[in-house]
Order: sequence, then structure tokens, then C-alpha cells
Amino acid sequence: MGGVGDEEPASKRMKVSPGELRGLSNGSSYTEPVAGSSRDLMARPLPSEGDEEVVGSKGVIKRVEFVRLIAKALYSLGYNKSGARLEEESGISLHSPVVNRFMEQILNGNWDESVVTLQKIGLSDENIAKSASFLILEQKFFELLDEKKDMDALKTLRTEIAPLCINGSRVRELSSCIVAPSFVGSPSQNTVRAKSRPKLLEELQKLLPPTVMILERRLEHLVEQALVLQRDTCIFHNSLNEDMSLYTDHQCGRDQIPSRTVQVLQDHSDEVWFVQFSHNGKFLASSSSDKSAIIWEVDVNGWVSLKHRLVGHHKPVCSVSWSPNDCQLLTCGVEEVVRRWDVSTGECLHVYEKPGLGLLSCGWFPDGKWIFSGVTDKSICTWELEGKELECWKGQRTSKISDLEITSDGKKILSTCRENAILLLDREAKVDILLEEDKPITSFSLSSDDKLLLVNLLNQEIHLWSIAGEVKLVAKYQGHKRTRFVIRSCFGGLEQAFIASGSEDSQVYVWHRCSGELIEALPGHSGAVNCVSWNPKNPHMLASASDDRTIRIWGLNEIKVKHKDAHSNGIHYCNGGS
Repeated sequence: MGGVGDEEPASKRMKVSPGELRGLSNGSSYTEPVAGSSRDLMARPLPSEGDEEVVGSKGVIKRVEFVRLIAKALYSLGYNKSGARLEEESGISLHSPVVNRFMEQILNGNWDESVVTLQKIGLSDENIAKSASFLILEQKFFELLDEKKDMDALKTLRTEIAPLCINGSRVRELSSCIVAPSFVGSPSQNTVRAKSRPKLLEELQKLLPPTVMILERRLEHLVEQALVLQRDTCIFHNSLNEDMSLYTDHQCGRDQIPSRTVQVLQDHSDEVWFVQFSHNGKFLASSSSDKSAIIWEVDVNGWVSLKHRLVGHHKPVCSVSWSPNDCQLLTCGVEEVVRRWDVSTGECLHVYEKPGLGLLSCGWFPDGKWIFSGVTDKSICTWELEGKELECWKGQRTSKISDLEITSDGKKILSTCRENAILLLDREAKVDILLEEDKPITSFSLSSDDKLLLVNLLNQEIHLWSIAGEVKLVAKYQGHKRTRFVIRSCFGGLEQAFIASGSEDSQVYVWHRCSGELIEALPGHSGAVNCVSWNPKNPHMLASASDDRTIRIWGLNEIKVKHKDAHSNGIHYCNGGS
């Protein structure tokens, strides 16, 4: 592609016995309270507590904790007999007698007794004890209101809740429920009436230490964490098949990365500078030094064919941009004009220009009603679709070699404003934020969630910046070659887990985004690879544009295809499943 000059180079529950509490995890039935001695109400260590015996090959899982979690899971799944048998056989109780009594009192609505029992659990943190008491007494307050016992509710508020001296704003909200009962039912208010008692118990479980009451679904949460961690650390994970098994460790192979040339498009007569898939993945657009752009169609089997050749520019076409609905396409000539095309017919609908100046780039606002472009006088201009100029930001807003991006909410425009700086222009706050690099910038790309920015540099590095909140550099990618030309990179794959880039050594490079590991260098082109684009709807389809006048479509080595729907665009599934 065009060279880069020196001046401006181009993201639960317990052991169960007759009369004791049952089925709390899922709010199932419980029996009447069991009379017990006062000694039973005193907090005491759980059986085997302090036993540091461990299980597992790494010696990090305490047996007591492990057994309690299994028992909790069994009760949560409704296997009450199995849970009780586990407690009996292991000698390890899920909860102490005082905690069992406390839970029973909550479900029976014995509020005063439960507050007394709470103090006997032996909580070391007084603030937690107060917060738990607040939740219990708030429930008592609301249930009294529901029973039309307003004076009793007021007494509870004044003599039990308020003296806790916490959550003053909530106390005032509760007061309003008595002064103005309709206040509670107002849609604009967050105050709610009494919750279910099992729900209250769940909230108390979250508040109290896990050694006292284990959280609901804790074991399930740990297993999910393990599965997600395996998936996230798998550098080849690029599968639409979300099935993960507990029987084996998750592992994907290199065959999940599109690394085989499945098609070579040869309809341009000169260097191909830019390539981009449509948002729906059904089309591909390319632009070339031959002064034309081409709209390609992707069929349900992933095969790409020429749909329209777009001619009319008098200079090489440096970039293209798809409308949000993919029905129209913008093309930009080098320091020339921007043209808007109808994708279905290939007709040119409008030409945007600035007399005496040239346009450098093009893009769409998220609603598809406006377009924007960088101008050779270093300004950024916006137009209505029919050509009326709307806004023009003057000053050093965009450099000669310019990329332009806009966030999906339309609030921020990003552009290269100096050779080593990217401007984040906040249109609402009227604030400019500069992202500065030490080396000249040649191109950049915004992630689909607007949180990450991929920046190509003159020194053969690609930097990944986080721009959600504080702007900071989070990763670097190396290995590709870039000495003279503008080389573009992109996000891609499942959940944009990969980075792909062109290179002057005629190869396509692919890195794992999070680890930064280079996982593929794909040969095939015979000239510099200027631009790459990953199909946003098919993680197994990648396109690359080269100075050798061709576009290569890359797919999986396994060519078995499974169609997800009528417009699957040749989506491939894990393990070559068909």
C-alpha cells in the first residue's frame, strides 16, 4: 500500500433428623421447631473443626470445607436424605445447632427469638451483627404492616430498628411507609414490602461469614469458575460449541484458528489496500489502488463471490465503511471524495466533498443518519446523508494518514491527530483526551464493545489500550514486519479473543489477545499484506488484502460445516462436528 512518510506516518443444610429443619436452600418445607436445651443454643465449634486434613493432590482443599460444600449442594439439589447421610457418615455437620435454630426461627417468623439467637452465633464483627439484625427487624416491620398492625410496626421501628444506629436513610424510608402508605407503592421508589422468608435467609447467608452459613450454590459457583478459567486460558478457544464437560479438562486445538486458504479473490487489478466484513457477516468490501472498490457476497456455505464493482473515484480508494444496517457502503478516495453506495444495486447515491480540500477517511454515526470524514485541513466534518454539512471540528483533529472511529453510543470520535497521538473527542462533554505513544502511529482499530483500542506503530509493534475509564496500555504484540507501508490489524474470533494483522513479509499474523502469544503466521500471499478483517459472525473466517492484488479467505483445516441458521455464512463448529 502507499508508503508512510517520515513526517506523518500513516479492548445447605445441616444434619437432618425428625423435627429438625429441612430443605432451606430451595425454600422447601420445614417442620415445627425442636425443643432443645439451652446448651444447644450456644455457639460451639462444628464437629471436626480445626481438622486440617486435606484432600486432593495439591493439598489445598480442606476436607471439612469440602464435605460441607458437598452437603450444601446435595440439599440445594433436593437430595435431603443424601445430605443428611453424608453429615452422619462423615461426622461433619453442615451447620452448628445454634445456626440451625437461627435458620428455623427465620423461616417461622420468630423475629425476636432470631435476633437473640443471632447474638449467640458469636459473630466477631459487630457491624455484621447489626446489619443482620436490621434485615430481620425490617422484615418484622413489613409483615406487621401487611397484617395492618401499624402501631406495632411503629414500635418496632422506634424501639428496635432505630436504636441500631445504622442505615439512617433506610430508616427514614421505613418511616414514610407509616406516614404515607402510598409512598411504598410508588413506581419511582425503591422501598419494597416484605420479601419471602427464604429470600431473607438467602440475604442473611450473603451477609454472615461463610464459616457460619455457606452461600447458596457455592459448589456450583466454584465449578463454573474452574470451567471459565480453563476456557479463558485456552489460547486456541474459538468454538461456537459452548458444551464443556466436567469429565475432562477443556482444551481446543490449533485447528480452531482459520489458517487454511479456502479461496483467493483476484478481481482487483492493482494492490488491495483495505478489506472489511459487514456487521452481519454476509458481505465483504475491499478497496484498491486500481481506483475501485468491490462488494463481495458471502453465501451460506462461506463462499465469497463478486456482487458489485464500484467505480467512479479518480484516485486510489483507501478505505470503506459499512452502514449500521449494512445496506449502504462508504468509500473514500485518497485525499479526494467520499462516495455512498447502495449495497443491493451498486448505485452511487451521493458524493461528499469539500471544495479545495480532500477527504481522508469515512465513517457512520450509529443511527446511520450522519456520516463523518477527516479532511486534509486537519478538521473532522459531518454530513447528513443528502449532503448537508452539519458540524466541523477545526484544529489539529486528524493527521494526513488518518483512521476514524466512533463509539456505538455516538458520543466519542477517535482520530489520529498527530503522528504519535490519538484524539478521543467527547462530543457531549466537549472534552479532548489524548492517547500518546512514543513512536509514530500508522493505524488503529476499535473493539466492538468500545472498550479496547488496537494501535499499530512504526516500530513493528501493536499496542492494546483500554479506553473504558482510565486510558492505559494493557498489552503489546510483536513478530510481524512493518517498515514502509500502512499495515492494519483487527480484533476477531469468538468474543474478539484474537488479534490479527497484516505484515510486509507477506504473512498474516494471529495472536491470542489476553496472553499476547503469537499462535499463527500464515503464508500464502506474495506481497505485503496491508489489511485483515475477521468475520464478526463467523469466528472461523478471516480475510486478508495484499499488494499481490488478491484477497485471501482463510478457514479451518477441517472443512466440515454446520449451518446455525439460514444465514450462517459457513459457520464452523468445534471438533469439525457436522
